[in-house]
Amino acid sequence: MRAARTLLLIPFLFATFVCAQTPPPLNHQGTWDLSVWTAGETGEEITNSLAEAQIWTAGFFAGKVLTGEHGGKWLRGNFEYAFGLTPVFETYGNQHIHGWGFDPVILRWNLALHTARVSPYIELAGGGLSTSANLPPDNSSSFNFTPRGGGGIYIRTRKRQALDLACRWSHISNANLGVQNPEFNGIQVSVGYHWFR
Repeated sequence: MRAARTLLLIPFLFATFVCAQTPPPLNHQGTWDLSVWTAGETGEEITNSLAEAQIWTAGFFAGKVLTGEHGGKWLRGNFEYAFGLTPVFETYGNQHIHGWGFDPVILRWNLALHTARVSPYIELAGGGLSTSANLPPDNSSSFNFTPRGGGGIYIRTRKRQALDLACRWSHISNANLGVQNPEFNGIQVSVGYHWFR
């Protein structure tokens, strides 16, 4: 768990070293944020080993920056609401199954601390997941909920485009929809590409 906490703190540590006297970030109030992404994660289903099971996902993200900058010091930033669709979901390890997911709620705080090319963010998200078999094993439901949280950085590649690198804590469980409620907990690393309009 110590490694997981360290990975989740990387965007915050980076933000303390960047200079605020640089051009404005790509994501200002009213901006639409469209992206494609892929992610890999490793985690535990039955034991307490983060190497027990692996998941590969890929999908689409659409968001809109709803506010101007608020807050003080290093927490200053703006609020973005987004939703996501995950048409690719594959598991490896204890079982190999596929499925699809959706995230109707992605709450992202774009931090105002940035350089000319790099800006950090933090986020909380939640959605659902439908799979071809019960997940995790012995789960009595093929539908699960998928809360997650973490942060990342945008790396500007062109005037209104950016690469996105992120690390998140991920959870999958059925919230007691079935007789049993085993869970998957893992660390997810993702890479995405954004177009800002």
